[in-house]
Amino acid sequence: MEEKKIYILGIESSCDDTSAAVLKNGVILSNVTASQEVHKAYGGVVPELASRAHQQNVVPVVDQALKRAGITKEQLSAIAFTRGPGLMGSLLVGVNFAKGFARSLGIPMIEVNHLQGHVMAHFIKETDDDNHMPPFPFICLLVSGGNSQIVKVNAYNDMEVLGQTIDDAAGEAIDKCSKVMGLGYPGGPIIDRLARQGNPLAYKFAEPNVAGFDYSFSGLKTSFLYNMRKWVEDDPDFIEHHKEDIAASLEHAIVDILMKKLRLAVKETGIKHVAVAGGVSANNGLRNAFHDHAERYGWTIYIPKFSYTTDNAAMIASVGTFKYKDNDFTQMDIPVFSKVTFE
Repeated sequence: MEEKKIYILGIESSCDDTSAAVLKNGVILSNVTASQEVHKAYGGVVPELASRAHQQNVVPVVDQALKRAGITKEQLSAIAFTRGPGLMGSLLVGVNFAKGFARSLGIPMIEVNHLQGHVMAHFIKETDDDNHMPPFPFICLLVSGGNSQIVKVNAYNDMEVLGQTIDDAAGEAIDKCSKVMGLGYPGGPIIDRLARQGNPLAYKFAEPNVAGFDYSFSGLKTSFLYNMRKWVEDDPDFIEHHKEDIAASLEHAIVDILMKKLRLAVKETGIKHVAVAGGVSANNGLRNAFHDHAERYGWTIYIPKFSYTTDNAAMIASVGTFKYKDNDFTQMDIPVFSKVTFE
């Protein structure tokens, strides 16, 4: 018997990327994202500008996703959308569009936790016989601009946070240190590029002493700021002359903090299937550390394609596919939430 064709439209609008994707039985047919350049001038995301841009982008992005997938809206089985966490104004645009579109088509809606989506990006299939997914249970290091967590993933709908940041996230620390150096926003790609040309052991920054699996990056950020002030006071051109070494040393410190706690979690749980997810998983230093740990400690590692590291709708549709098979639908009056961890 032929498998029923399940077409899930995913919509992601939690921050400053408007994204829509179509998956057919878990296989990606399209993944369209409109990024917002307007925030670069402000050195960070401006919520009001983000929500306005989502309003302009959501209809053309969804239209393109359907066209690239080669299907009509009438073929959709359900619409999966990011309910949170994220910026309230941005979320409201995506959620309200999903509600109106689902009602007009008479199809169910599926709410998705944004963090769950990042973890489940590993389950986006590119072909019918794609089997690169990690087996349950696995450990996932989820690192982004807003989150730094170690998650034990027992099933797509059963995720346990073993540790998380008690203050700043890794991505946030990178962005703010980049801003201190006057390098621009977003800082992640800039620091990554410069770090490839620098000496990671050139400078030392304070590392936190936090119990268990939890993270802290505020102390590192403060140490970075005070060191920069001192060095620039002695040499006003210090940053320009040493930016590659500074970037490499900053990246090395952050990756070292992340991997120490991850090693501890793997050792305590005994689970050696280890994945990484979220925007910071695009960082080459972190990816190299994962390959190094696979060789040194016998881990089986799972690293997402670059296109699935940042906020994208394919990861939302991936969770939607699992939930659709379980008839896990949501009501039309469901509200958004700006802050939440795994349910």
